[in-house]
Amino acid sequence: MIRVDPCPSVVLRCGWSRLVGLRRSLVSSLIERISPFLAWWPLVTRQTIRTDFIAGLTGALLVIPQGVAFATIAGMPPEYGLYAAMVPAIVAALFGSSRHLVSGPTTAGSILLLSVLSTMAEPGTTEYVRLAITLTFLVGLIELTLGFARLGFLITFISHSVVTGFTAGAAILIAAHQLEHFLGVEVPDGLQFHEIFVYFLGHLSEIHPYAGLVGGVTLLAGVLIKHLLPRFPYMIGALLAGSLTATLLDQSLGHEVTGIDMVGALPATLPPLSIPDFSFSTIKTLAPAALAMTLFALTEAVSIARSLAVRSEQIIDGSQEFIGQGLSNLVGSFFSAYVATGSFNRSGVNFAAGATTPLAAVFAGSLLMVVVVLAAPLAAHIPYAAIAGILFLVAWRLIDYTRIRRTLRVSRADSVVLTATFLSTLFLDLEFAILLGILLSFVVYLGRTSRPRVLVRVPAPNHPYRLFTTDPALPECPQLKVIRIDGSLFFGAVDYVAERLRMFAKGHPEQKHLLISARSINFVDVAGADLIAREARNRRAMGGRLYLHRVKEATRETLKRGGYRDEIGVENIFLSKQEAIATIFERLDHDICARCNKRIFTECLSLPPPVTSVESGRDRRTAGIPESR
Repeated sequence: MIRVDPCPSVVLRCGWSRLVGLRRSLVSSLIERISPFLAWWPLVTRQTIRTDFIAGLTGALLVIPQGVAFATIAGMPPEYGLYAAMVPAIVAALFGSSRHLVSGPTTAGSILLLSVLSTMAEPGTTEYVRLAITLTFLVGLIELTLGFARLGFLITFISHSVVTGFTAGAAILIAAHQLEHFLGVEVPDGLQFHEIFVYFLGHLSEIHPYAGLVGGVTLLAGVLIKHLLPRFPYMIGALLAGSLTATLLDQSLGHEVTGIDMVGALPATLPPLSIPDFSFSTIKTLAPAALAMTLFALTEAVSIARSLAVRSEQIIDGSQEFIGQGLSNLVGSFFSAYVATGSFNRSGVNFAAGATTPLAAVFAGSLLMVVVVLAAPLAAHIPYAAIAGILFLVAWRLIDYTRIRRTLRVSRADSVVLTATFLSTLFLDLEFAILLGILLSFVVYLGRTSRPRVLVRVPAPNHPYRLFTTDPALPECPQLKVIRIDGSLFFGAVDYVAERLRMFAKGHPEQKHLLISARSINFVDVAGADLIAREARNRRAMGGRLYLHRVKEATRETLKRGGYRDEIGVENIFLSKQEAIATIFERLDHDICARCNKRIFTECLSLPPPVTSVESGRDRRTAGIPESR
């Protein structure tokens, strides 16, 4: 057949078409990266807009007292907590990947901000605010860089057990920190989880009955509305019920008697424009703090996004979430916002209120601006006890009871990770709890991958095609050991696999030939390749050979590039099991085969019947071949 080279013009057209296709692919990828909202926008319908609007309105109302509290914790003026919940929430929703995550100020983030900046400036001062705004810009820049560097894959190492344990612990923390508002007992700042309960036990006489009544009415109303009127936004209904109860108590008994704490009037202003300090000295001073804050903020945001994604069966793009968080802080730093990250309170409320798309978070940030400008005085009628009742409902729904029971029942290792993360969330710093959970997940993962299953494989005699199985009751070939390694051969697994191979050789020295099924070996590093080559040398020294079959392309390339394939022998690497068995059978000692009546392989059926005399049995014992029963 004569080969005809294509015309140069055809080659140019093909090359140009590929170049155009590549360019379109890159442009499409870039568009998806900078405008991910185009992916979920087709999901927006009249029904989703309604549910998202209600969820956004609920979140906007609940964040008013929280934002003020968070700003106070962070050492910022009270209104800055509201500013951090406006623009960052909108930007993160539009450019992130989670459909339920709501960004804004958080308790842990506010505490961390105070700890890193209080040594540089006096909290509440103009200098302190300037440093906080600049720190927010730097955190956003680092987050954005990590996102565009596609380092979001790191979130895959946060296991579901870590997320489930962290979510359950954070939910209980939310409820614990709301006890003071629910019962009207003033609790000192900075107490740990167990210290809060110890403090309450010592101050039971200080429980405020009217605050407890408002909180109880809010909680009961939320439960009843949720079950009796499922279509009605139960959080708003519960908040209205609690606020109405507080108003009636004040009017009938007088505020001097009830003493119910209200949120109070807020400044009716939009976030003013701000400019970070770009001086080299300030950036140099804040750089270490910015890095620490970034690691914490991303870990918290992604953990919350993943925990909600597990509940809603959504897939999170870690890199896109990094980009969304980065842009939210970058843009927010020009609108008087301090460092924002994923908020468990707001995200939990958003999810529990039935949010369907990120439009709910956009509504939350936008409606908060409207509420602050038009209805800021109305915040004076919202009692803290009602807010606490709402957050109790949120905390209850955040705990994934089904997954916890299933994890505790199925996996001991995952149960340890879940329990350790849960307890560390309650009793340690939040950022340390997450890191501890991730570390334990790594330990479990390494423990599993460093001990891959090494299974002995034998043909099923009753199967027409003699398919291989792991039944230990079936006989093995006296000369050939067949095993399958389920897992990668890397430096961490080499010692375990080497010990198993040594045990096989020591326990059955008559099985001089070894066939390894490599179809489940996904990866082989230098240490793994050395192990295979060393076993090949050991088998040759025993008078046999090492064989491989169904080797994956990546493993084959590693063996080839390192010269290990030549040590093993190209003729000893096979594409299929049938080809391997047929070739190995020709290399076996057929005198031993003639005395064996097991007929392990199909090829054995072509041999003459074994000798059954007493003398031949004695010969078998001499040769180390077990007699048949």
